[in-house]
Amino acid sequence: MQQYEMLRRVSRTFALSIEQLPQILRDSITVSYLLLRVSDCLEDNEIMEADRKAELLRLWAQVLSETAPVEKLTHHLTHLDSSDPEHYVAQNAQVVIEQLHQLPPEIQEAIIERVNRTSLGMARWQEHGPYVDNEEEMDDYMHQVAGRVGYLLTDIFAWYSPIIRARKEQLMPLSREYGLALQTVNVIRGMRKDYERGWVFVPRTFYENVGLTRDSLFAPENLDKAMQVVDMLADKAERHLWHGMSYITAFPRHQHRIRLACMWPLFFAVRTLAFSRNNANVLLAEAKMGRDQVSMIMRHTTFFGWSNHWLVRYYRFLARPPKRFMPVEKSLAISV
Repeated sequence: MQQYEMLRRVSRTFALSIEQLPQILRDSITVSYLLLRVSDCLEDNEIMEADRKAELLRLWAQVLSETAPVEKLTHHLTHLDSSDPEHYVAQNAQVVIEQLHQLPPEIQEAIIERVNRTSLGMARWQEHGPYVDNEEEMDDYMHQVAGRVGYLLTDIFAWYSPIIRARKEQLMPLSREYGLALQTVNVIRGMRKDYERGWVFVPRTFYENVGLTRDSLFAPENLDKAMQVVDMLADKAERHLWHGMSYITAFPRHQHRIRLACMWPLFFAVRTLAFSRNNANVLLAEAKMGRDQVSMIMRHTTFFGWSNHWLVRYYRFLARPPKRFMPVEKSLAISV
């Protein structure tokens, strides 16, 4: 089906998690993910001015609420390079909306509400500007783009499972932490790329605490101090990730496929964070794990992830930083 082809094009990793779910959950979360990628496309566009992005994000919210036709949005996206998978999804938003309308009414309502609020939150942040003053502001941004996604997942899982529905009040705050966990790791691994496109999601209070500025944070001669900032972010990510573990272990063990769909992104983030600690590549380029690590995590969790005790031990195993990283001194020599 076309929505699954789109899903694989924009994110093979998330496709792995989503496509092993029961059919109705697979359909619902695929549509949700693709609608959110339309929002991402508008937010991440490197050509549009911030005010224009905010305007189109609000238009997208109107499209979702059926107060504006989808063609009114896609008309503004025809100039984008359709070979970019995210652009392609946005240009074909009509197809995704058609799939949305085939879902049960309760699921449609939850998806529209959450994606709508996320898009409006993104619009507000575009108008705010490409800087984050403190940790509270960082959490607000991450809540708009990821915390609300955690809420949406819980809405869908609770609709599907009476047991999860009974635990929804407990799960909701944990689902926000789950979203913030994944997004904090995204901030860490994307620090350099974000800076090059004009955005710094690192709180000002973090880098000023070690005597750096928004720009000097990325200067090669300041790597030692900058790595202290990475440590602050990594510690923050660790706190969110641990709450994310509580989210997963709160699901009933017999819902193994739902647990897997949540634990794979979380454990990928845990391992990515381990690769980011004490790794100067976070600031010079990008730090990420290899495909062999992805396969290993999927294999191990598929066989043993039903056990909450095992999951805690496996989390701690994945959180151990690899022994060898490029030393800061060598990184400095390469950068200069």
